[in-house]
Amino acid sequence: MDGTLDKLPLSRAERHPEKAHRPDNPIRRKPDWIRVRAPNSPEYAETKRLMRQYGLTTVCEEAACPNIGECWKHKHATFMIMGEVCTRACAFCNVATGKPGALNPHEPANIAEAVGKLGLGHVVVTSVDRDDLLDGGAAHFAAVIDALHRSASNTTVEVLTPDFMRKDGAVEIVVAARPDVFNHNLETVPRLYPTIRPGARYFTSLKLLSRVKEIDPSMFTKSGLMVGLGETREEILQVMDDLRAADVDFLTVGQYLQPTPKHAPIDRFWTPAEFDELATLARAKGFLMVSASPLTRSSHHAGEDFARLKAARDARSR
Repeated sequence: MDGTLDKLPLSRAERHPEKAHRPDNPIRRKPDWIRVRAPNSPEYAETKRLMRQYGLTTVCEEAACPNIGECWKHKHATFMIMGEVCTRACAFCNVATGKPGALNPHEPANIAEAVGKLGLGHVVVTSVDRDDLLDGGAAHFAAVIDALHRSASNTTVEVLTPDFMRKDGAVEIVVAARPDVFNHNLETVPRLYPTIRPGARYFTSLKLLSRVKEIDPSMFTKSGLMVGLGETREEILQVMDDLRAADVDFLTVGQYLQPTPKHAPIDRFWTPAEFDELATLARAKGFLMVSASPLTRSSHHAGEDFARLKAARDARSR
């Protein structure tokens, strides 16, 4: 094990230097259906201690996930590899932007050891974007997956990867490591990419998901969307059709929550009834699994969802 005892939090100016010049967007009051309790359980404290002990970064903390109290109470943490500094500056994201440091060669082993201590049956591994690396970090993803397969052979592995834009061969490296689920989030509708995901391209992300199925048709694929950024219902339905054309198995849809006044403003809060309608429409389009609610996030209840995903495939193949 190679880790540090704790990390100093970054200030807003340090975390989002590229957003400093932007005007403030007031943060809207959340409706009653989207309130969550502050995390304060003993299990939450123990999970946090383990993360610090092994010098690990979690997207739960870095992206200010509203479900952290619930997930960490059950010792379910989503590991964010390759550092805590991203090379991109998406308008919705709370992860720090800047020049990342060198990869930690101990990280795969540290994650595997922490997963053993947490007793996880299903683990989600995501990362910052690493456009500075020749392979976008694909080999590091593979090393983490390999370490988990070796030390926790009964633990299923889900990866949530960057788009590996202009990184030839990267997706092949990750798929060859045999994760159980390959997730890449489209995040929003194509019309909003220039303002919400300026460093990404909608069809690059879509092609990545399609390519995973080309390499290994048996591998589960997954993607996620946020609503509340100004998209229309019709645009969301078109994205669903695009994902089904790429043979994506699992769709998550959640409400965008604005991290700071410097981030993209919330256009509106979608109601629970509207999320239910989206879930019904998505299932009708052929997704094996759909999770749609105001607090749905990519890795929320991922272990239980994976079990249901396998059962849904088995039922469909009978």
